[in-house]
Amino acid sequence: MDDALALLTAADRIERLAARTTPGDWRTAGLLASRPEVVAHRADGGTEHVAEARAASGAWVTAFSPALAGPLVALLRAAAAQADPDPAAVVLARALLDRLP
Repeated sequence: MDDALALLTAADRIERLAARTTPGDWRTAGLLASRPEVVAHRADGGTEHVAEARAASGAWVTAFSPALAGPLVALLRAAAAQADPDPAAVVLARALLDRLP
């Protein structure tokens, strides 16, 4: 797979994954038992529990919520549009392709 195709494929997979993930701006809202309570705050003001995770992972999970999908997709597509894509973007895309469904 060439670099541009890797970037575009990773962008497409991120969009598909974000579309089926609990939407919203995920935030840590305290502890649920011994795990952080991760809650998605939707644009309509509603909230929804996202996942239970170990206390050490909560910040990671919330930092990489679906709120990052749009900017990340835009970055990958912009890199793909370049004649010579940034090597760091290509490395990121290939790492994502190894992990994304």
